[in-house]
Amino acid sequence: MKSEIFNSAITNRKKIKFVYNLTPIEVEPYYLSINRNGNKVIYGRPNSSHQVKMFEFKKIFNIKVLNNSKFSPIIPILPIYN
Repeated sequence: MKSEIFNSAITNRKKIKFVYNLTPIEVEPYYLSINRNGNKVIYGRPNSSHQVKMFEFKKIFNIKVLNNSKFSPIIPILPIYN
């Protein structure tokens, strides 16, 4: 179920809001993957950051797709932006 919600948000470039480790977070989702420990994760950029961060599925609760806010991904091309 979580994968379907995240895939839809990624495809439609919609921001998502969820609770992660008891902290509410708003994220621009980029892609789903599996980390080195075999856990499913989502990579995305939180609103308060310019870095892409990893979030483990098992720590994510209360997912909401924010239909009124679209985004375009930030792709660092020049080294000065990293």
